[in-house]
Amino acid sequence: MKADLHIHSRVSDGSLEIYDIVLLGKTLGFEALSIVDHDTVEGLEEAENTGKELGVNIISGIEISAFDYKRDRKAHVLGYLLDEPQQVEEVCRSMLIQRQATSKWIVATLIEAGYPISWGHVGRIAGGSTNVYKQHIMHALMELGYTSTLKGDLYKKLFAKPKDGDPGGIAYQEIEYLDVFEAVEAIKQAGGVAVLAHPYGYKNMELIPELLASGLDGLEAWHPSNDEAAVKLIMSEAKKYGLILTGGSDFHGMYEGKSNPLGSCYTSEEWLELLYERKNRK
Repeated sequence: MKADLHIHSRVSDGSLEIYDIVLLGKTLGFEALSIVDHDTVEGLEEAENTGKELGVNIISGIEISAFDYKRDRKAHVLGYLLDEPQQVEEVCRSMLIQRQATSKWIVATLIEAGYPISWGHVGRIAGGSTNVYKQHIMHALMELGYTSTLKGDLYKKLFAKPKDGDPGGIAYQEIEYLDVFEAVEAIKQAGGVAVLAHPYGYKNMELIPELLASGLDGLEAWHPSNDEAAVKLIMSEAKKYGLILTGGSDFHGMYEGKSNPLGSCYTSEEWLELLYERKNRK
């Protein structure tokens, strides 16, 4: 049994509905999937019901948009097999509120900059999502003819992060993310398995030993951002600290901005069994 354990649906910043994702996964031969929408488990019940209907095992999950404040870097945490999923969402609620307010500010800023976008237009595109994301705003700008790509030159002009004297994008604004240690602890307190997402791509390798005391269970090794050398390094760190390994495609549908099919990275049956073993460990 192979499983794609890193998928995003329309409930957060993916472009596909949950039913379409589960059906696609089944068509591709996956027997298990985990839809880990950002900072929410709102689609979990629908995913589980769809999985039962189509004969696909749905592993409950979430991806928390956390931050390593010590190193000033994003550090996302995946939570699996949650006993109390709503408990984790409650911890993330302030980020959902901030994200929506930030998106409203972005739309207002773009209107002032001369882009004839509207909150209603963006909201219709984001229908079914817990929030309006930058992907939805870019989708609206694509429909208005201002760009033909999701994450091309216009995306950089609007949302590039300030650095080295560069002021950044005209609509750049960050929210206050959950501290990464609190994110791991929240997943553990909800009875879940905590896995550090794409640690190599986000430059979080130094963070790994520091998260052990908070209850970190695993590392995501098989991810589109990792080449063979990165996978070997992550596997070495997992062995060093007694952590499990997971994999997933980080699928967003058309909102990824580049070719990234569902199932392009996955978790093997061996590691999936170890995920369940970790869950059942006293």
